[in-house]
Amino acid sequence: MTERGRLLVVEDEPDIRELLCASLRFAGFVVSSAATGSEALDAARTGAPDLVLLDVMLPDRDGFEVVRRLRSLGVRVPVLYLTARDGADDRVTGLTIGGDGYITKPFSLEEVIARVTAVLRRTRPGASELLTCGDLSLDVESHVVRRGSRAVELSPTEFRLLHCLMRNSGRVLSKAQILDQVWPHDFDGDVGVVESYISYLRRKVDGTEPRLIRTVRGIGYMIRP
Repeated sequence: MTERGRLLVVEDEPDIRELLCASLRFAGFVVSSAATGSEALDAARTGAPDLVLLDVMLPDRDGFEVVRRLRSLGVRVPVLYLTARDGADDRVTGLTIGGDGYITKPFSLEEVIARVTAVLRRTRPGASELLTCGDLSLDVESHVVRRGSRAVELSPTEFRLLHCLMRNSGRVLSKAQILDQVWPHDFDGDVGVVESYISYLRRKVDGTEPRLIRTVRGIGYMIRP
């Protein structure tokens, strides 16, 4: 898989930080991490990331202070805030001082990947806008899905599931991997929901030949022409 960009993940909770880093690496990004605001400032200045995923609530200084400091030093790296605080005042503050968007906790990993991809597409020349598999296409930014000339209407969860499969075209994903990537990290259901949504997706996407979504018995699912 080709490198999709260099990311810095700043999160003080080890479980969330490790989950984000592992999932983003799996998606093809080069990922480094930091647990404090001070570490984030050093890593952003020396590591030249293409984007920073920044928790607002850090133990030594908050994410807003980190962004203010980066901008005062002339570091213009795009920043997406990770936060459980979704009040209008916080959003206005974060965007005004130089942030590029918010991802509210709890989040799905597919949402994180989609938001990161959208920001990188705006800020990095040559970033891919369209995923394809045979005559199936998915536009990450506009959420438009087509099978040949036919538009395919998907629910948000179906879209995230198809995006996950198409990002990993030709690769078999287990139900557990799909659950981790598509559903929020605090989802308390079981992997059976994956099978249900694969069935929904097949009805909408695979109504014509060739069938693209495949079951690999005993392992999971994949998509390929």
